[in-house]
Amino acid sequence: MQPVPLSVQLYSLRQESSVNYPKVLERLAKIGYKGVEPASGFYGFTCKEFRRFLDNLGLVASSSHYPWVGSETLGMVIDVAGTLGITLVGCGFGSKDFADLDSIKRMAEKVNQWVEPLKKAGLTLFQHNHEYEFTKVQERLAYDWYAELCPGVMFEIDTYWASNSGANDPAEQVRKFSKRTPLLHIKDGPLQQREAQVAVGSGKMDIPAVIQAANPAVLKWLVVELDRCDTDMFTAIEQSYAYLVGNRLAAGNV
Repeated sequence: MQPVPLSVQLYSLRQESSVNYPKVLERLAKIGYKGVEPASGFYGFTCKEFRRFLDNLGLVASSSHYPWVGSETLGMVIDVAGTLGITLVGCGFGSKDFADLDSIKRMAEKVNQWVEPLKKAGLTLFQHNHEYEFTKVQERLAYDWYAELCPGVMFEIDTYWASNSGANDPAEQVRKFSKRTPLLHIKDGPLQQREAQVAVGSGKMDIPAVIQAANPAVLKWLVVELDRCDTDMFTAIEQSYAYLVGNRLAAGNV
């Protein structure tokens, strides 16, 4: 499989972004990342200013978690996506929404109402997971129920959380949903629920197997994300880039 471009989820650098967002973006461009995935707004930029800043750095938005797709945010999502020039927009839910089958059904009914208006705007809805989607509900993984109930939704598989602290094979989960997965969140760590993550390539995840399990005709981006790291976050983000691009698992600009 030819390497796909590498992005970074800006949630990873939320603390640094709150201090000096332009310098964060400049450093990511210098490292060689091709894209960024916004998560918590634009830290003082308007959306148009953010887009211009990315353009000047040779960066693009790969996809977005901001604003989350919801019944009250569809118009804003469409506007932001148009300004950023993206077609992939995300939604996500809390653990209570995956607690039992009735909860999943209620959520799926709501999500299915968003697919068509987004499609008419040229946008594709993806779901981003955490670990609770990959626990069992009535002898099936909660995500299996969700995928069946929401056939029009694509996925951004968070490969680390899909492992559910080692209970699942993340490569198997990526392969299962590969026809509907244009984005993969790539992270690494000790596969312990309360332990911090580490630079990609230095933990217990079999990163090559996870990436190779994707469908090359569907996969568009790999997105590095570290929710929490005990070492310097920017160092870990740079090391993650070096591992993925150096091993030809992803494509960067350097």
